[in-house]
Amino acid sequence: MSYIISGIQQLGVGNTNVQETFKWYRKAFGTDIKIFEEAAMAELMLPYTANMPHARHAILAISMNGGGGFEIWQYTSRQAQNAEFQIQLGDIGIYAGKIKSYNIQASYTHLKNFGAKMLTEVTTAPDGRKHFYIHDLWGNVFEIIEEKTSWYQQKDFTTGGILGAVIGVKDIDKSIGLYKTVLGFDKVVSDTTDTFADWKGVDGSQKKFRRVVLRNSKPSEGSFGPLLGDNEIELIQAFDYTPRKIFENRLWGDCGFIHLCFDIKNMKALEEACVKAGQPFTVDGGAGFEMGEAAGHFTYIEDADGTLIEFVETKKLPVVKKIGWYLDLRKRDPKKALPNFILKALRFSRVKD
Repeated sequence: MSYIISGIQQLGVGNTNVQETFKWYRKAFGTDIKIFEEAAMAELMLPYTANMPHARHAILAISMNGGGGFEIWQYTSRQAQNAEFQIQLGDIGIYAGKIKSYNIQASYTHLKNFGAKMLTEVTTAPDGRKHFYIHDLWGNVFEIIEEKTSWYQQKDFTTGGILGAVIGVKDIDKSIGLYKTVLGFDKVVSDTTDTFADWKGVDGSQKKFRRVVLRNSKPSEGSFGPLLGDNEIELIQAFDYTPRKIFENRLWGDCGFIHLCFDIKNMKALEEACVKAGQPFTVDGGAGFEMGEAAGHFTYIEDADGTLIEFVETKKLPVVKKIGWYLDLRKRDPKKALPNFILKALRFSRVKD
């Protein structure tokens, strides 16, 4: 069997206060289902933590509307560092998270009333969809963008979870292969080069860019396919600006978007594909890794510019922790989606005020 990528599982966000960040995201976006919370040592990311293990506190939170979640990550053995420069469009790495919305104007009104820093008005993207940009509590950039399909449900919030990410690269033609082949983003939605009015208000927007939006041509499959839904990646390249690496002189886990994580099946086949693409695993957590109440196998690769991509093959999932209901995913057909009654049971992990 070849490998399966069910979708984006989560976007990793380094910050200095995990509880405040979780509270902000659940009230802003509705990512209020806590899958796990754990304080422990991060001992396996040594290539990206200056060869030293560090204590950390992490929460994985998702939205029942669907989409990827957030892995909210805080160092507790050191102070997380911000970038020493003003990050702007074109800089190398994960620049923005994409949040999907089925009612863009209502999402704009909610976030504005909630107190988010609004960077743009509702405008039209090059592919014709409505969208807008905000800063979160810590200055991270989010794009909220129309998504008409690919919803698990439409309740409580007009937003879902993570649809994808905006990633700065040095050369799109050199970077795009990994995203198209290994990660399966084989459908080009738009490919435009210009100075873009819809970015006015976002740092660096006055420059000339090439923007390529990629999506999957095949529907999501696997255990969590219906919940994670469709995804997209937007690669951006600046032409009249020398970009800097967003995590220049900093550690993985410092403030900002630390990785983009995909839920997968068949790690061995995936590893072979990554090696063939010239991007072998740089971290391999092993098949017996546990994180809080969840367990699985995680690995990392770098894209052509060093941006970190994580893969997680989930082995055990807490469904309803209060009654000790845990799901062993190793015994299930890897292509088959979990039954709705199991996915819907995740709502019992909702955090409310």
